[in-house]
Amino acid sequence: MKNLPITNKERFFADNDLIVSKTDLKGRITYANQTFLAIADYKEQEVLGQPHSLIRHPDMPRSVFKLLWDTLQNGQEIFAYVKNRAKNGDHYWVIAHVTPSRNAQGKITGYHSNRRVPDRSILDKIIIPLYRELLAIEQKSDRKTGLENSCKKLASVLQDQGLAYDEFIANIMRKAG
Repeated sequence: MKNLPITNKERFFADNDLIVSKTDLKGRITYANQTFLAIADYKEQEVLGQPHSLIRHPDMPRSVFKLLWDTLQNGQEIFAYVKNRAKNGDHYWVIAHVTPSRNAQGKITGYHSNRRVPDRSILDKIIIPLYRELLAIEQKSDRKTGLENSCKKLASVLQDQGLAYDEFIANIMRKAG
């Protein structure tokens, strides 16, 4: 996955479009709607059974994904801004709402993600600068230390604002709305 192309060209989708995907417990794609396939430029047979990280853009800080997976594995939902990579190397931004999927007994069986067009002012003023900083921290040392330091920085940003991550996201979305 490391040698995939990056074009630095941004793709956009309509405000009323909804990107939907579902994964199993290991993050392998079990469902992708037509909007997902169109923006990411994949055919259904190319994504089913593949890790969701297939669309991961290298500009995304690992600390954000760690927070996302930790939250989901604790049985909680999460909202997150994510920069994804299309098959040809273009990118597109989303605000993702990811929830655990449960069976009739309440056991987590996978994950469901709905993604919408994010607010551009939030991206430009808050998310992109924060993600650049977190990524730079991650790249200063080895993978383990970089991730630890990036997670500490993200925790510090939240602590400075006196907010948990979900409150931070809700707060910036409320201010933009």
